[in-house]
Amino acid sequence: MAQDAGRGRQGRSWQSERGNFFGSTLVELRPGDPSPTTLSLGAGLALIEAVDVAVPGQDLMLKWPNDLLLGGAKLAGILLERSGDRIVAGFGVNLASGPTFADRATASLAGAIRPEEFAPYLVDSLARRLGQWRSGDIEQLRTGWLARAHPVDTPLSVHGAGSDRVSGRFAGIEADGALRLRTATGVETIRAGDVEL
Repeated sequence: MAQDAGRGRQGRSWQSERGNFFGSTLVELRPGDPSPTTLSLGAGLALIEAVDVAVPGQDLMLKWPNDLLLGGAKLAGILLERSGDRIVAGFGVNLASGPTFADRATASLAGAIRPEEFAPYLVDSLARRLGQWRSGDIEQLRTGWLARAHPVDTPLSVHGAGSDRVSGRFAGIEADGALRLRTATGVETIRAGDVEL
């Protein structure tokens, strides 16, 4: 498998290295579904749980908004994009190797599992979490996500789409999945940006 026009968050380029997993699924929104912004909580949990089962014993952690870290370095990412009543959820996981970036560390599972072997784990986990999301059990998704994320009070810097940078300490997430950042002036709610631990 190969992909030659991938992209990450905020329009960044994204590399599909041989032996890594990259795939997308389409979620069609239905009447009565929860807020689409909360779908990222279920997607993050589905991804970390799929890796847990596929390659047990890894030092995994979720990083807001949509990254999966292995030993503090980026192992995987999720990109959710909405068009009308449809959301495309894209997943990229460094199963074989991690790309090299000057500004951030990456990790891989060093070929412990092949993409075609990993895919069913993610499909099963995502179906389970999507069902939970559709049932409206958002608080359980939120608390589940927090249990697998960087601890409350972790120092963070958040970079917006421009050059804005806000530093503070992680104060949890809102019911809709937005980041709560405790700064010198109080707690700010951040709905978009890149987090640096």
